[in-house]
Amino acid sequence: MNTKLGKPTDQKLALVANLATDLLWYGKIETTFERAKSAARLAEKIITLAVDTYEDVVTVEKTTLDNNGKEKTVSVSKDGVKKLNARRAIIAELYDRQEQRKKGEKLVDFEARTQGIEMPLIEKIFDDIAPKYAERIKEKGQRGGYTRVLKTTIRRGDNAQMAIAELVK
Repeated sequence: MNTKLGKPTDQKLALVANLATDLLWYGKIETTFERAKSAARLAEKIITLAVDTYEDVVTVEKTTLDNNGKEKTVSVSKDGVKKLNARRAIIAELYDRQEQRKKGEKLVDFEARTQGIEMPLIEKIFDDIAPKYAERIKEKGQRGGYTRVLKTTIRRGDNAQMAIAELVK
């Protein structure tokens, strides 16, 4: 982030983190060109980190006693060391978005859909975005290029160049 964006450092970092969060959550944002480039740069780093570590899962067999006193073996999947470290780094960089009820969705259905998900954005990054781009890397053989910034119109009033930043499909 070489651009100043006309703000002090703490405000600039918060602005870029918020824009990158929205970019990863919605898949597309519209803002000024410099802000879009900064947000896309941060989103690229986060996606790369997720793609490199999303498969690091450790499965452990645990034996417990049930109510009747019988032994029961349960397999539990946990994040590996690399994935846990990446998850914590991403949590430190981004803000979390809370899942919203879809139009016409009943409360019971919403609670069933979101049960057990504490940080929806982080889950979306590791469960949806990272596997999609890992498959893209296997197909095309190139890393990076997960985002695109397209210039659009000039904003009326302050003559700022507007742009759309989006995740590449």
